[in-house]
Amino acid sequence: MEAILALLPCMGFMAIIVAFLFLQAVRVVKEYERGVIFRLGRFAGSKGPGLFFLVPFIDIMSKVDLRTVTLDVPTQEAITRDNVTIKVNAVVYFRVYDPGDAIIQVEDYRRATREIAQTTLRNVIGQSELDEILAHREKTNNELQKIIDEQTEPWGIKVSLVEVKDLELPQTMQRAMAKQAEAEREKRAKIIHAYGELEASKQLAEAAHIIGQEPATIQLRYLQTLTEIAAERNSTVVFPVPIDIFSAVTNFLNDPDKKKKL
Repeated sequence: MEAILALLPCMGFMAIIVAFLFLQAVRVVKEYERGVIFRLGRFAGSKGPGLFFLVPFIDIMSKVDLRTVTLDVPTQEAITRDNVTIKVNAVVYFRVYDPGDAIIQVEDYRRATREIAQTTLRNVIGQSELDEILAHREKTNNELQKIIDEQTEPWGIKVSLVEVKDLELPQTMQRAMAKQAEAEREKRAKIIHAYGELEASKQLAEAAHIIGQEPATIQLRYLQTLTEIAAERNSTVVFPVPIDIFSAVTNFLNDPDKKKKL
């Protein structure tokens, strides 16, 4: 009995050690995570998701998140190919598809991806003109995504999308672009007005041709104009004698035969 009592402290100590080793050996990895295992310093593969065991004091595990990461690229000052200084920022969407490479090939894959995105953003902006960046932003986004994805592929990272968010232009450039836009609108207005005048002249020429073929239409148009003038009932309308009557009377007076008949 005394021997058992003497062993109780040792048994309690052993139980604590076993519990400690068990806690060191048991690992739980979530569905969107993977555990990268190093055994005595050598890469031993990736495990997860779920419950698995490690060799205490021999295996070391690093967790890697496989979900898509939204990475904000800070505002960068860049000079375009046509020597315009602009401030631009972007957002990068990427995920880790190879946890082993993300841990082994680069020290901090998030920081490295951010640095690559910053330098690539400046380089792409520097190779493009301002008008091209403003008019074809989708092309710039695709070019950024392709370059960043190629550079981060050895790290086990897949860049799925890059979006340029904001472009900040100098005040002088904003005023110049506003003047250019105003001049463009005035140009379009003048072209539309000239086109309308051309179409109206064609219609008037066609109407004059038709009226010239039918003399009676001139009288009808004359009467219609008088009706429009008198619509307010505040005008005095004088009906002159049609010039055709004077022509008939003149012809009659100048014809001797018709005078004899009278």
